[in-house]
Amino acid sequence: MDPPTVLSVHGCWYPAADPTGDHVAFICDRAGVPQLWSGPAGGGDEAHILDARPDPVTEVSWSPDGRWIAYTAAPGGGEHTRVLVVRPDGTGCRVLAGAEPGASAHLGCWTRDGAALAVTVAQPSAANGAHSGAGHLPQDAGPAGPGGFSGEVWTERDGHATLLHPPARGAGPGAGGAAYGTGLPVLAPPASGAAAHAGATSGGPAGGALAGGGLPGGGLPDGGLAAYLLDPDGIRAPVLLFSEAGAASLRVCDVGAGGRFALLRRGPRGRREAVLLDTSSGHATARLPVADGDPWIGRLSPDSRVLWLRSDADREFAALLRARLDQDGALQELSVAAEREESALDLLSLPDHGRWALLAWNMQGASELESVGLPAAHSNEPVGPHHRSALPHEVVTRMAPVGRGGLFAALSGSRRRPGIWDLTGDFGPVRTGWTASDEDAAPPGRPPVSPVPLRCRGRDGLMLGGWYYRAPQRDPGRPVPCVIHLHGGPEEQERPVFSPLYHELLGRGMDVFAPDVRGSSGWGRSFVDADLGTGRFAAIDDVADCAAHVVSLGYADPLRLAVMGRSYGGYLTMASLVWHPGLFRTGVAVCGMSDFATFFTGTEPWIAQSAAAKYGHPERDRDLLRALSPMSRIDQLRAPVLAVHGEHDTNVPPTESEQFVRAARERGVPAELLTLRDEGHEFLRADNRRLYRRAAADWLEQHLGSGTASGPPA
Repeated sequence: MDPPTVLSVHGCWYPAADPTGDHVAFICDRAGVPQLWSGPAGGGDEAHILDARPDPVTEVSWSPDGRWIAYTAAPGGGEHTRVLVVRPDGTGCRVLAGAEPGASAHLGCWTRDGAALAVTVAQPSAANGAHSGAGHLPQDAGPAGPGGFSGEVWTERDGHATLLHPPARGAGPGAGGAAYGTGLPVLAPPASGAAAHAGATSGGPAGGALAGGGLPGGGLPDGGLAAYLLDPDGIRAPVLLFSEAGAASLRVCDVGAGGRFALLRRGPRGRREAVLLDTSSGHATARLPVADGDPWIGRLSPDSRVLWLRSDADREFAALLRARLDQDGALQELSVAAEREESALDLLSLPDHGRWALLAWNMQGASELESVGLPAAHSNEPVGPHHRSALPHEVVTRMAPVGRGGLFAALSGSRRRPGIWDLTGDFGPVRTGWTASDEDAAPPGRPPVSPVPLRCRGRDGLMLGGWYYRAPQRDPGRPVPCVIHLHGGPEEQERPVFSPLYHELLGRGMDVFAPDVRGSSGWGRSFVDADLGTGRFAAIDDVADCAAHVVSLGYADPLRLAVMGRSYGGYLTMASLVWHPGLFRTGVAVCGMSDFATFFTGTEPWIAQSAAAKYGHPERDRDLLRALSPMSRIDQLRAPVLAVHGEHDTNVPPTESEQFVRAARERGVPAELLTLRDEGHEFLRADNRRLYRRAAADWLEQHLGSGTASGPPA
């Protein structure tokens, strides 16, 4: 397939190497939307697109046998994703899971022989609990039926697919008071060639695929998550590994050689855990706390006697742990294999042979990359030797190991868009031919600005961090308009990577301070947990304290401050405007929650489960959530506000922005709402991203100005 017209400025990320390391699949937005591409590893620039459909791609994985490339895509740009596979030459594209409206699926790992792909599917809520608010996709699943195969065939697509019903109620952790990991149904793979499905064609569900994209038939009453092994060739029926009603998250991170043990990551934010599952019995043999952040938490050694894990168990910062296992998968010994003082292990990646590991450390926002040798399972030797690489840009966002040695790394920095570097030689990074050069990776005319780290204290003495961007060609001794930009999460972290939004604001003469308020990652577990419960009031005060700090340094004009953020940052924006109404001249709230009660009612079930662990339970903590909701203090709003939302956002439904804007207008406060078509919680299309950042910059410039004169707050 010929590549489409290439944008002059584009990025490449999320590499996945073939078994030989000669070719790499990756995500690239050179056609204006993140799509699946492939290119040669060595020197050439002959990249070609594998799926030209406009559905944004979010994850990529190349099978160990080299025959398939699996990927996750978001139809319509929304939050409901599907898993597909395609041949490396672009043929044979088919949907494996998540095909139906209301269903969702995402990638797990491949089995080590490449015969099956692990996929997590989200069960739609039962009909009486279905969401119908703005931004939610309709659900077409029928009523739940009895367990097992129904024999029902969906004929509205090309080919046939058997519809799987959910496992019996009560299966899964916590059911009926059973111990965690016991009583989980496991379907043994049928004999070779059994359950073959006829007539599967390109574009429809594969034989052996999940026709409804999950546990069809309506799922359990409160929704849930289930993990399956799927045959990309469509010969064997899907195999259920694990299911959990009311789950917050679930991903299969590894299946050991021979298939007996599977490593799962489950649990809500702040309480993630690794579960080692014996697939023959359905019982959990070991479980350990793991860190938030990247979902790929670790891998088993080739003999499944050692589990290498990225974990912050009993620690402030995540480290590489070595968990020794007995022949039945039970934990025998746990030790720290590699750690850094005051730094967290951000990313961990191991090839199948398990002789070495790739580690990316978070050094207060920037990355350090190293390769370490791993001892044999029976050895008591420490890990090593250690090999470190000098990186051309600040942050490693993804690592794809190559079995023969080295890796392909996705790098991003403050002065360029993301690209992919080859480190398969002497561990020195070489830019791949299909990655834009540094000179072509940012818009012409205005060179990107490198930020400087900035620390300040909250009013209770807690040290906060962040990055300050100074508008170019401005008198350093003269205060200027400043935008406090707040990241999402809240467990995300501000990293020194190129932001087109910041680039736009800086070009309009506005500084940007992007702080990590309490609750952010990268500064230790205690800092992440500092916003729990009533600590969220202190997080709101952190925003005001950050603004006061840049004013005290003489950087920012106290009469021309704005606050802006996305997702949780959008919530903090609304909250800052109503808790500190005299501080900010205007605000831009993007995909933010304005009322926790309506958010919990409208969001996806698994998101609600995870959010309850972070914000509070919607019933038990109703009074706290009401007090923390910006809508509860809407009468305090004074500053004009622009709200931005994706129309297909089912994480934070668009009604959260709509009600805040409506309430502001009813009180005579200027407020506008920009709804981006064909977008979800993330804005992935180039035209919409451009519209968003220009609209935000126009709004901020209108209310802050870019000149030197200061006027009273509007």
